[in-house]
Amino acid sequence: MTDIPTHARTFDVEDPATLEVVDRVRDHDVTDARAAVDAADAALRAWSATPPRTRSEVLRRAHELMLRDRDRLAALIAAENGKSLVDAAGEVTYAAEFFRWFSEEGVRPGGDYGEAPAGGARTLVRHVPVGVAALITPWNFPAAMATRKIGPALAAGCTVVLKPAAETPLTALAVADLLTEAGLPDGVVNIVPTTDAAGVVGAWLADDRVRKVSFTGSTGVGRVLLHQAADRVLNSSMELGGNAPFVVTDDADIDAAVAGAMTAKFRNGGQACTAANRFYVHSDIAFDFTARLVAEVEKLTVGRAADGCAIGPLISAAAVTRVERAVAGAVREGARVAGRAELPDAPGHFVAPTVLADVPANAEILREEIFGPVLPIVTWTDEDDLLRLVNDTEYGLAAYVFAGDLGRALRFAERVEAGMVGVNRGLVSDPSAPFGGFKQSGLGREGAREGLREFQETQYLSVDWS
Repeated sequence: MTDIPTHARTFDVEDPATLEVVDRVRDHDVTDARAAVDAADAALRAWSATPPRTRSEVLRRAHELMLRDRDRLAALIAAENGKSLVDAAGEVTYAAEFFRWFSEEGVRPGGDYGEAPAGGARTLVRHVPVGVAALITPWNFPAAMATRKIGPALAAGCTVVLKPAAETPLTALAVADLLTEAGLPDGVVNIVPTTDAAGVVGAWLADDRVRKVSFTGSTGVGRVLLHQAADRVLNSSMELGGNAPFVVTDDADIDAAVAGAMTAKFRNGGQACTAANRFYVHSDIAFDFTARLVAEVEKLTVGRAADGCAIGPLISAAAVTRVERAVAGAVREGARVAGRAELPDAPGHFVAPTVLADVPANAEILREEIFGPVLPIVTWTDEDDLLRLVNDTEYGLAAYVFAGDLGRALRFAERVEAGMVGVNRGLVSDPSAPFGGFKQSGLGREGAREGLREFQETQYLSVDWS
């Protein structure tokens, strides 16, 4: 068990695959939240004045330590999140890469120098840390969502208070321990697990010392946080919900499209904001595509990570109910179950990976994130009608296009209203690329150079040159 003061309130962390308690964590309150800001504020001046190369070396060492401890961290993620060990190990590698990427970006902060067009002055432009940053991360990628925010914040010279999801706090605490081992000074990163998310985050957003909020989660919660942030005109980054379309054209390589669909849909059991949610397959190849896809889905093993299964549980009983209702609703509207994997005889929050065929283009299941291992297929014939269906959503995070003619794929992808489009591949996430969406899928970008800029302010100096 985690070392906790005997007088402190705690909450249990449950394994969704077994319903057993994995650990018990201190339940922080609003007073603790303010104390975390005290620590971050006290550490800010020294950390922001630390040479970029020194900050970079801490991040680089943290990257090495995460890879050293990959198996331990993967087991921890699997225990509190439920995802397969393969998915968990992949997440650790991906998460560690944010530390390496931003260790490199942090020593290239950029800037500008030039002559004022009217003469008589020189212009100096620099980028400075925004200040104390409040980070709020979800349960579905407990390592990667933390490092994707902590990495650029530290590289920019910011200090951090971070609230992990109550379902998965252990990974964030483990990452913080590795940062300490890497040489990060006390107070620079402060992890605040809590069951009072509204109270803790509300205290941070109301604190004048907090100058940045970065949130990953649902669009509904993002709207609430933006309302709160508006009162202080708080610098805000929001990575919100998605409803990703997956388009397969009549000239696509069907085997490649099936392989891409398996990746885009079933990574983390479909519990990803970038997960393919709506599958639009040309009618000429729909039968063949569906048959090959069903064959792959029926091979999937469902169960505990410790048993080597490919698909783990959903995060909660409520999530199971929501997904099962979505499938039942689609069937009532005319869809049919084309195939599904077998469920284990186990107590966890399991849902069978399911392929739905003949889904009506206006079915309710296509309107919201499924966030589970369900793959609904709609057929299409006219590309203009297809584009209208693809863009008919308030979301615009990710999309996928599979076509034999690359030019055709690119032309279509450029018309899709999404911040990220996978062209003939089922994976879009990369620390070196800007991650984020259009419309109500968020504000700002994570990863790449843009991720560093999210934690910086631009300052210019006008120097007399008479």
